[in-house]
Amino acid sequence: MAFTRATGKHRAPSRLTRKSARVAGIAALATTGVIGGMATPALAADEARTVGDTGLTQVIAIDGALADQIAAQAMAQEQQAEAAAKAKAKAVAEAKAEAEARVKAKAEAERKAKARAAEVREAEARAARAAERKRLTSFHLPVAGSYVTTGYKSGGSLWSSGSHSGVDFRAASGSSVVAVGAGTVVEAGWGGAYGNNIVLRMTDGTYTQYGHLASIGVSVGQSVTSGQQIGISGSTGNSTGPHLHFEARTSPEYGSDMDPVAYLRSHGVNV
Repeated sequence: MAFTRATGKHRAPSRLTRKSARVAGIAALATTGVIGGMATPALAADEARTVGDTGLTQVIAIDGALADQIAAQAMAQEQQAEAAAKAKAKAVAEAKAEAEARVKAKAEAERKAKARAAEVREAEARAARAAERKRLTSFHLPVAGSYVTTGYKSGGSLWSSGSHSGVDFRAASGSSVVAVGAGTVVEAGWGGAYGNNIVLRMTDGTYTQYGHLASIGVSVGQSVTSGQQIGISGSTGNSTGPHLHFEARTSPEYGSDMDPVAYLRSHGVNV
């Protein structure tokens, strides 16, 4: 069933209804920021009372405090985000710098290691060159570990000149005979009373002779180093048994002899 209002004169809105309408209007004006500016004094007084009665002022104040709190929280979060970003960027930069420092330190260590290795190689090379120079310039006994059995200028009928023009070193047949120093072969072959013999021109301009050899291992014009084998000892020529006849000379010719022992000692040989 539907109900309908009776026709006729309508009643005016109640006081409560009018107040509610005004409160709603005041709230609308408050949201637009024009409350109170355009109201009449009577309406403003009534509205002020109405707002106070409805608690609208308190609601607006609470909303403002909440907005401030939200803004503060947002700012704090923004600051925290900025601080975190800065901390992260700093950590990344520090990690990058540390990695670069490690790479640089490793490269420097490798460079130093290579430099040390190069220095060691150079030192070893210098030592080898020095040893080679010493070997080439040093003098040796013509027969290793031997000794003189017949001295220089010893007299007797065994020598055509009446005296020994060199010294005899003990050397069993087949012993290795070496150049006492570096030089060049100027004679290699039969030498009459010397049998198979070799004459070397030494680097200092002197000459050395090796006689009574069983065999010769070098040829004229050949360069030899100190200590290099040049022949095998024997007893060829005017010899009473295996030994090595050794002479030191000022020229390649017979008769230019000098004391072989003094010669060897002057070159550092212990004889």
